[in-house]
Amino acid sequence: MSSSQLATLVTPSSNPGALRRTLGLPALVIFGLSFMSPVAVFTTFGLINQQTEGLLPATYLLATLAMLLTAYSYGRMVVAVPAAGSAYRYATHAFGPKTGFMTGWTLMLDYLFLPMVSFLLAGVYLNSIIPTVEPWVFSLGLLLLVLVLNVLGVKVVSRVSALILGVTVVVIGIFVILGFSNSQAVPGEALASFTPTTEQFPLIVGGAAILAFSFLGFDGISTMAEEAKNPRKTVPRATVIATVLAGLIFAVVAWAGNLAHPATNYENPDAAGVEIMVQLGGQIFGVIFVIVYVLGCFASAMVSQASVARILFSMGRDRVLPRQLAFLHPTRKTPVVALCLVAVVALLSTVLTIEQAVVMINFGALAAFSMVNLSVIKHYLINERQLGLGSLIRHGLIPLLGFVVTAWLWTSLTGIAFIVGFIWMGLGLVYLLVSTRGFRRPLAPVDFSEDQA
Repeated sequence: MSSSQLATLVTPSSNPGALRRTLGLPALVIFGLSFMSPVAVFTTFGLINQQTEGLLPATYLLATLAMLLTAYSYGRMVVAVPAAGSAYRYATHAFGPKTGFMTGWTLMLDYLFLPMVSFLLAGVYLNSIIPTVEPWVFSLGLLLLVLVLNVLGVKVVSRVSALILGVTVVVIGIFVILGFSNSQAVPGEALASFTPTTEQFPLIVGGAAILAFSFLGFDGISTMAEEAKNPRKTVPRATVIATVLAGLIFAVVAWAGNLAHPATNYENPDAAGVEIMVQLGGQIFGVIFVIVYVLGCFASAMVSQASVARILFSMGRDRVLPRQLAFLHPTRKTPVVALCLVAVVALLSTVLTIEQAVVMINFGALAAFSMVNLSVIKHYLINERQLGLGSLIRHGLIPLLGFVVTAWLWTSLTGIAFIVGFIWMGLGLVYLLVSTRGFRRPLAPVDFSEDQA
């Protein structure tokens, strides 16, 4: 790296290191929806619908309510800390650099592998159409394209995401219309998917614990706070709006699928969505669905790579990770070194399985959710001493409920998830011990002047 390039390495208070604020509320909502990907409803459609005895729509609504608690906490922390870094930045602000570093390190387990899952899924689905080409070839090609678009800038990512989301919504809309118009539900039972009995309620609670992971991505909106216009208002609103819209889309699509196919005896539960697509629109509609699903994976990979790069950028800027990660492209103002690192990690998509990648994601996501909820309580009630009744509800009760829900979701993780997660945290702790010489030397002080934007 040349000396002129090193000169553009940023510190939190230097203007050359500032990300460019270009995103308004609609762009942020699109970013969040693209991250979550509306077509994700079809990934677990058959399995969870069977598990909940046809109550998948009600299960999605319950999962939406659970995720809104943590989405609210992300919004409250953006108000206090409107800068790039997401959970890492919030935990650093509330609890200090060491806790912040461990939070950011654990969060990497989530964000670094999210793009990988999207590349894996896209490769598998494209291989089903063109079996002569290996899945890893498709994954590698999409990976390189995603990297180029992210280097070009967040506005390019936003526009491409909006285009893909529009196509996805059109296809999903057609599916919903066909589902309702070809309803096989007997009179009086159209709302059966939303009305669990007392005996069935535990089923939808268990299903919601799994479906909560369909919402991974609403938290990604907070990583764009430093590139958002008026982030204290737009980012919290976008986070809640995207979460609600995703939940409603998931529930309505599941409802339409159940109306068209009330029985849960699918030929292949893993491909139940495709089965219903073909039932409603024939083989051509099934192929169209596969193409749109791949587009959804591509959009999700694109925005998730943008998100994790901003977290690495923030940690590099704070000097808790190598400062080269905070290097910005001279004209595009994109964290190009961080983006390249994420792309290199994503190369594992050519050798890992989807199951192996998902195990790593869940642990990191829940750790981040926990710390964000606790950060709200620490910042507003303890640090700021806002102890009025309204504040106790907004900054105490709601984030505490969010933390409890997150703890409940932890019970759904497998043993291998905990093994991988704690090994990863152990590596982070070793790095922290080495960089601080056994905690005898403080981490580089974090300048929060950028947070006042």
